[in-house]
Amino acid sequence: MTASSALPSGPAFVPRGDLPRRIHQIIDPWASRQADAPALLQDETVMSFGQLDAAVAEASRRLAEQGLRAGDRLLLVAENSIPVIVLALACSRLDAWLVPVNARLSQREIDTFIEHSGARLAAFTTAVSADAEAHAQRLGAVAVDWPGTGRFQLTTANAAAVPEPVVEDSGQVAALIYTSGTSGAPKAVMLTHRNLLFIAENGRCMRRQTPADRVYAVLPLSHIYGLATMALSALHAGASLMLAPRFDPALVAAALDTGGVTILHGVPAMYAKLLEWGRRPGHRLRAPSLRIAQGGGAPLDQNFKDDFEAVFGITLHNGYGMTEASPSIAQTRLDAPRRDCSVGPPIPGIEIRIVKDGAEVAPGGVGELHLRGPGVMKGYYKAPEMTREAVDAGGWLNTGDLARQDSDSALFIVGRSKELIIRSGFNVYPIEVEQAINSHPDVVHCAVVGRFVPGNEEVVAYVELVPGRSLAPQALVAWLHERLSPYKIPSHIELLEHLPATATGKILKNQLRQMAAAQPQEAT
Repeated sequence: MTASSALPSGPAFVPRGDLPRRIHQIIDPWASRQADAPALLQDETVMSFGQLDAAVAEASRRLAEQGLRAGDRLLLVAENSIPVIVLALACSRLDAWLVPVNARLSQREIDTFIEHSGARLAAFTTAVSADAEAHAQRLGAVAVDWPGTGRFQLTTANAAAVPEPVVEDSGQVAALIYTSGTSGAPKAVMLTHRNLLFIAENGRCMRRQTPADRVYAVLPLSHIYGLATMALSALHAGASLMLAPRFDPALVAAALDTGGVTILHGVPAMYAKLLEWGRRPGHRLRAPSLRIAQGGGAPLDQNFKDDFEAVFGITLHNGYGMTEASPSIAQTRLDAPRRDCSVGPPIPGIEIRIVKDGAEVAPGGVGELHLRGPGVMKGYYKAPEMTREAVDAGGWLNTGDLARQDSDSALFIVGRSKELIIRSGFNVYPIEVEQAINSHPDVVHCAVVGRFVPGNEEVVAYVELVPGRSLAPQALVAWLHERLSPYKIPSHIELLEHLPATATGKILKNQLRQMAAAQPQEAT
């Protein structure tokens, strides 16, 4: 571990029991104790905690003037920028629900979310996003420039919107997060202030965050990982957020080199592309201030982890979560770094059980992962039956993921129960095949899916190569025969310029399964 990765320690990192009732209150201590300290950084703009507090108060007043009431929903079509943070906290002050969605979504998706959420107002971060501007123009939004918040656009989406009930305790809904999961069907997850505050406090403690930290915030704030794990936990600790609208490896490299970044969150695909950028002639990767690099959002590949650690000299930590858990479920520990790709033990406050055929498995066995704790969602909006299918009467959330737990409590995510491929009677876990493919030096990353054929299921791989490299599918098959059992070798390998992915870098496997189903059933 390098000198820059020395860990803060002390009693400040014991979880607190005196958490506020609403998420906007996490900045109150810092607005009074360190009003001039930086809270948000975007390009040349630096907003202090005192200025952020004032901007949130002003934005909440102006949103109320526009008709936003307690229990109403504000749809925020956004890419990372100061208005996202200000409007999120302003919604909290008003007891309105924040509904953040990524500006890069399609017209159909945005319209569906407006209708389903019943949002009274819709806001668009047009100052940083051409996609947000296109949606704003289409929906008749008008430009506003509020003190502190800055420029964005706003419109009334549903003038007849009906407010949802409001509760005084932290069980009040704070955010409605749309997630496609692995099925491809959007679901609206209701997350309460209690849910989000639990994650913010865990993030503060688990990463030992302090006001000295600077967090590079490139993961979309429209995604729960970016909103809760990255942003709210940093602000809760008095740290500053360096906001970046989109991932650009050159900009990330510059921020790590000279921007004083101490904490970096990313998905594996982001780290893979950053490392690929660093290998190009004339490029270099340095991070003199970086003390924590955190992965999550998708399975971590051993090759990416090893390469990252060799380049930066610090551990690439791993974690696991899902939107329905707000999102954190498990996390590797800073003082017990791992060489493997375990996601670590469950975070404090989370109970887990691993179940197969209705019964808990023996230690070390594989089964579906269930969890219970303060991060579990209130439910799916307007979908009580779907909620009951996901969370049982005892409060246990079925993740749908297959996992095993080692004797040291560390969890390993084997795959999705719905993604398991059964080929000639043998179980094939896509993660294992993906890791073998990703170990090839010409591969950036890949995704493996199953395809049904008469009487069987095939393994199909989609592969993105390092720019400028060439690799024949047959050559990759030969490579895999040295690393995998024959029944795990893909029947079909297709090279793609870019794998289809969400804004967070999560591979859209449902889209790949549809592509696989349309392919001729011929062996490579």
